[in-house]
Amino acid sequence: MASGEQIKALLKSHVDGDDAHFFAVAMQVAAHEARLGHGKLAQELRAMIDQAKTTSPSAGLQKKSIPITQPRGELSNLLSVSYPKLRLSDIILSSRVFEGLSRLIKEQRHIQKIRSYGLCPRKKLLLVGPPGTGKTMSASVIAGELSLPLFEVRLDSLITKYMGETAAKLRLIFDAIQQVRGVYLFDEFDSIGAQRTTANDVGEIRRILNSFLQLIEQDDSDNILLAATNHPELLDFALFRRFDDVLQYDLPQPQEIIKALKAKLAAFKKATINWEELAEFAVGLSYADITRAAEEAIKDAIIHDRSKITHEDLIKTMSDRKSILIK
Repeated sequence: MASGEQIKALLKSHVDGDDAHFFAVAMQVAAHEARLGHGKLAQELRAMIDQAKTTSPSAGLQKKSIPITQPRGELSNLLSVSYPKLRLSDIILSSRVFEGLSRLIKEQRHIQKIRSYGLCPRKKLLLVGPPGTGKTMSASVIAGELSLPLFEVRLDSLITKYMGETAAKLRLIFDAIQQVRGVYLFDEFDSIGAQRTTANDVGEIRRILNSFLQLIEQDDSDNILLAATNHPELLDFALFRRFDDVLQYDLPQPQEIIKALKAKLAAFKKATINWEELAEFAVGLSYADITRAAEEAIKDAIIHDRSKITHEDLIKTMSDRKSILIK
């Protein structure tokens, strides 16, 4: 049976006209009944909720649901929103990744023309690679290029220890995806799509993964869905074919390192710098590490009233970044 708090939440969301919160609480009630072993009742409740969603005012073409840019109730805990201004020219990537992002952006800009021929534009990308190589920044670039909000799924609120609750929250997120166009990022995606053989709770992990597979398969919106992970080897094989493309992010090579350093230091005076030597020294660092090293050199010059950034300044700060990684 629903708790007193859940009953109050149901009534309040009904009075406020907050359908998304009402359905979220109702799904929590269904999940609670499932945990108590009332499988048939839980199934009936979920069926009633699904039916109610198709007939609620927010299910129509006018999409009168609460604005997701001002999330309330459960959504405020599950999604964070930003409005990036980054462009493709602001990020340094390998040619393969750059082409993959460019293709998605071009197809999204011609979405109506593509759909008029009965085709679907690219909208689901899996981003894989080491930390600091530009996966999260790429989500900001796509949002900036398309003038769309970026919604990041908060995994700390999504994943819970209660049976059925994570799947219910996933459904709430995908309901939101159906109603407001934007770029939706599932970072640290292996938390959802991996380790199905863990000893902790195999059944629950499989339920979460199966829910995601079903929801992403059913999604027919015009939104962009991005999933990013540092550990693609942990992902379930069934996930890969649900995405339109898999983009592999790698640590920068010498020429890319030089471009990143020059871009970061463009506004500052520099003494004679051997860019090739710097690039060779920096191999093994990520874009994020290189950016931080350049920023540290700039700050040190400002603090000590030096007018120029030197080669030695950059060698020192990059050496500091390497020592951190070794530890």
